[in-house]
Amino acid sequence: MSTNNIYTVKVEESRPATEKRPSAGPVYRSIYAKDGLMELPEGLYSPWQFFSDSVKRSPNCPMLGRRQVTDSKAGPYVWLTYQEVYDSAIRLGSAIRSRGVNPGDRCGIYGSNCPQWIMAMEACYSHCITYVPLYDTLGPNAIEFIINHAEVSLVFVQENKIPSILSCLSNCSTHLKTIVSFANVSSMQKKEAEELGVSCFSWEEFSNLASSSYELPPKQSGDICTIMYTSGTTGEPKGVILTNEAIMAEVLSVEEMFQLTGKGFTEEDSYFSFLPLAHIYDQIIENYCVYKSSSIGFWQGDVRFLMDDIQELKPTVFCGVPRVYDRIYTGILNKISSGGTLQKTLFQYAYNYKLANLEKGLPQDKAAPLLDKLVFNKTKQALGGRVRILLSGAAPLPRHVEEFLRVASCSTLSQGYGLTESCGGCLTSIANIHSMVGTVGVPMTTIEARLESVPEMGYDALASVPRGEICLRGKTLFSGYHKRADLTEEVLVDGWFHTGYED
Repeated sequence: MSTNNIYTVKVEESRPATEKRPSAGPVYRSIYAKDGLMELPEGLYSPWQFFSDSVKRSPNCPMLGRRQVTDSKAGPYVWLTYQEVYDSAIRLGSAIRSRGVNPGDRCGIYGSNCPQWIMAMEACYSHCITYVPLYDTLGPNAIEFIINHAEVSLVFVQENKIPSILSCLSNCSTHLKTIVSFANVSSMQKKEAEELGVSCFSWEEFSNLASSSYELPPKQSGDICTIMYTSGTTGEPKGVILTNEAIMAEVLSVEEMFQLTGKGFTEEDSYFSFLPLAHIYDQIIENYCVYKSSSIGFWQGDVRFLMDDIQELKPTVFCGVPRVYDRIYTGILNKISSGGTLQKTLFQYAYNYKLANLEKGLPQDKAAPLLDKLVFNKTKQALGGRVRILLSGAAPLPRHVEEFLRVASCSTLSQGYGLTESCGGCLTSIANIHSMVGTVGVPMTTIEARLESVPEMGYDALASVPRGEICLRGKTLFSGYHKRADLTEEVLVDGWFHTGYED
């Protein structure tokens, strides 16, 4: 945490150690929340309102896009408008209810990022149904475990993952009664499911089950929005409970930070979706896109075509993780190196000049505008040429890569720290403040943070160079672990979430 700067404010003093509790450092907030943590506006109860408001405001704006593939060749992006997605979500929500799934029940979503993923999520929002992302990277039996543990009764599944569901169906058909493919389903797959008492539908077949008899139920901010399973260091996956309030507060805090320090998303912005929607990082950003009526373009799901998809979409917003940014950094350097001595010399001069101005405190667009046009216009083409916001999370971004991208991409860059339990980012560096390079910045406007000593590891939160376990308190914390009160009590103590620590 960057607590020793003008962008944080201390709201509680350090706590000395007692017999039962280790010492803790002072409590910090973002300077933008110095008078109190951000509150949800009156009358806002569900993320469904983000979507329905955008539909009313921008019905014909492109919302969800994917590349049309013909004869194994990907063409341009084809888009669904906000109104078209809304109409599909309403039909899906009604179809879900026709299968006996009611408000408070749980639906699974299993597959790569695509329009159907978002439409299924919005359909769940519309009827106060808790959606549960499924993914197989938590271990070989994770899908079966999550379906049973969360008591998932209906699951939306990517076409090529239906065999994975069928393979464990005999062990989870007590709860699971309906499978809906993102696309088609074979007669053999239908038969295999029906033999276990489970109905299997194509996307179109399921949409046709819609009935006008299901009115949208009233929403509450305390309703469970999603149960998101995450791996522990040992044992079974943990189901992190996130309410409507937590999701909405995180989205609005992202907006607040953008507006206070730069420019938020608009209808003109386009986001490239490739980070897994089963994780909180991408879900929050995509909910933010929906809130701002921005467009979301999906990758093909194959890392070999990742850069080609970027060049076709030409996004204005890009979220990545360090290994992706390192790949982009290496690719740009290789192009510069292959351009000859003159090009390398010119680039290095421009790089040093702009970096010096950024270090003096000049914002991105004023650090070297002429050199941006003459030199860095070429390097920013690596991400399509239109990117204005880069975000990084999931692991520390190497300092040299962050610095390089801040200079050469002609866009702002922020990296942050967060967990599923904090509903994504809880600390973030401020985009146009170059002195925050190499840090995860300051608390979001919904969160307070402090360090707590860990005596057995020699971590002292009150030392001149404080070290300790990060503890969080605020509006975007999870409500507990599903069916695991014991684990919840271990990490939620006196309103503080103890994030854990490593040597």
